[in-house]
Amino acid sequence: MGKKLTIFLVDGSETGPRTIEIGNWSGKAVYSQRSSLPKILTRSEFDRPGVYILKSLPNNENFNERIYIGEAENLRKRLKKHLADSDKDFIEIIAFISKDEMLTKSHIKYLESQIIQLAKNAKNAEIDNTVQPELSTLPEADISDMEYFLDQIKLILPVMTFMFLVPSTIQQSKSINSDRDLLLKQDYYTLKSKKAAATLVETDKGYVVLAGSQSVKQVVSSLSESWTKLRNKLIQTGILVDDGELYKFNENAVFSSISAATSVVLGRQASGPLEWIDAKNRTYKQNQQQRFDAAT
Repeated sequence: MGKKLTIFLVDGSETGPRTIEIGNWSGKAVYSQRSSLPKILTRSEFDRPGVYILKSLPNNENFNERIYIGEAENLRKRLKKHLADSDKDFIEIIAFISKDEMLTKSHIKYLESQIIQLAKNAKNAEIDNTVQPELSTLPEADISDMEYFLDQIKLILPVMTFMFLVPSTIQQSKSINSDRDLLLKQDYYTLKSKKAAATLVETDKGYVVLAGSQSVKQVVSSLSESWTKLRNKLIQTGILVDDGELYKFNENAVFSSISAATSVVLGRQASGPLEWIDAKNRTYKQNQQQRFDAAT
């Protein structure tokens, strides 16, 4: 089922501040680059309680963003302090408030704690928060409301290129399981290469290399910088672990492209559609072509 997002460019500029709303959602997001923030802090949204995310350049080259997650009963006062703090070197901010003023201190502390935990679990960015806030106690009905609010936050963040909640791994379930009998019920692929044994499943979340799969240790110098950084991030976050002569995937790892998955596993540039074969010995490319032909 689709969702309608309304993005309003506050000053009419494609790079300027903007507000984001979703139909039938009581919340609202406000995005700004740091340079524009002083100009829009007078807006009424910043008088309210809310949660906010500061994005900075990463300290570690293996990540693409560094994130700080906070909450405040008065966003304007808190963000003015961050602007004056030389240690807060953020370049972008996004804040979430309620249009009907339903968010209380307990609500925003609940959201902050959940977002920090989700960010750590996603293993996709540097997280500046050193303390995990305790989850505030809320009535059952309020928890349901906040979980819905959180779902909208997770939907908006990637649209605004805040990617830190997009998980690097996916939890094992009946639809993604290392058991071969279950996998036979869907399309799964194994590597043609004998250098490493790996299994891949195509899902709506991306291309998933299953836990227990192997990756070579030696990387060729011609491997692209982006794949090298991705591989190093997987090692640094414990998704790829040392297993003697090879690395082993400790969790189901999600990749945005099949070639990214292949290059990380083989330690070289590789054409993913040609390197993976299904149970009938067809390459991924052949399988996709057959699907296309059958659909047309």
